[in-house]
Amino acid sequence: MQLTINNHICKSLEDIKQYASLETATFIEEYLNEQQYVIAHTSGSTGTPKEIQLLKSDMQASAKLTNEHFGLNSDSLFYLNLSPSYIAGKMMIVRALELGAKLIEETPSNTPLANYNSNERISLGAFVPSQIKYLINNPEKLVLFDNIIIGGGKIPNRLERWLAEQGIRAFSTYGMTETCSHVALAPMGSTPQPFMSLGNITFSTDDRSCLIINTPHLSHKEIITNDIVNLLSPTEFLWCGRFDNVINTGGIKVFPEEIEPIIGEIITNVRFFITSQPSEKWGEELVLALEYTTMQDNEIKSGEVRPDFIEKLKSKLPSYAIPRKYVAVKHFKETSSGKIIRKL
Repeated sequence: MQLTINNHICKSLEDIKQYASLETATFIEEYLNEQQYVIAHTSGSTGTPKEIQLLKSDMQASAKLTNEHFGLNSDSLFYLNLSPSYIAGKMMIVRALELGAKLIEETPSNTPLANYNSNERISLGAFVPSQIKYLINNPEKLVLFDNIIIGGGKIPNRLERWLAEQGIRAFSTYGMTETCSHVALAPMGSTPQPFMSLGNITFSTDDRSCLIINTPHLSHKEIITNDIVNLLSPTEFLWCGRFDNVINTGGIKVFPEEIEPIIGEIITNVRFFITSQPSEKWGEELVLALEYTTMQDNEIKSGEVRPDFIEKLKSKLPSYAIPRKYVAVKHFKETSSGKIIRKL
């Protein structure tokens, strides 16, 4: 075993414990032990997080797909600013380990590369949307990356367009803990780009139009998801949203995840999501949930959406997709990995 971590060549677990963070060293020790699996937890975005066993052979197969896709090798530099407690952080370490490559780690934060003082190019970095916002505001750090993958949520359309216009090789990821990180990537573009499979992974859909992932490289060959997609071919799809979140208003199905990035062009400084409430006229009607940290404890405000805001949305959304009411809360509920739980 050899891994260069934080600019120190490590040839043993003892070396890693000396030069890596405790969290990274603990995961690597688990990954190198005699067990055939490591313990991981699902995100909990649609239910209670579950403890699962990930086969190390599956993690190795997933790492190989990503490394081959980006042309990475033992000279590559991986950047880790995500917690190894979650699959995204674990897999960045595994990718570097499997190649005997270089790994730079920093304490997870929303200010990535804050302590990176080198001009050495970084082969691959993995981030969540809030970290990307910081990098965009600090472009001198952003241009150090050859490739960037973004998971844990969709970044606003305006940021995606900016990345594409600057020629940054950035990709949205689609995957989950059970698939050992991503199985498909979508390049940042001026318009939504389809997710394209890695390796020999293929896709199909069930009778709900939910994605079925065929994973010949993993021990479990098929995974049925709750993600509604527009399947373009056996290797590419456009993601619509979660089956659990679909709103049926007046007989029309609305996917909150599709309209939220559009609303995000107007609401730029407050977290929000689209939910619904019962309606005698429409069955369900759209509601805009807003997060205000300055509100009094447990205070909830609700009311009609301002007419000027509705007017701004009319040029961007069909009438049935425009929320007419809002509810404001002090803090959204979140999963342990920071994803918003869409329940008020």
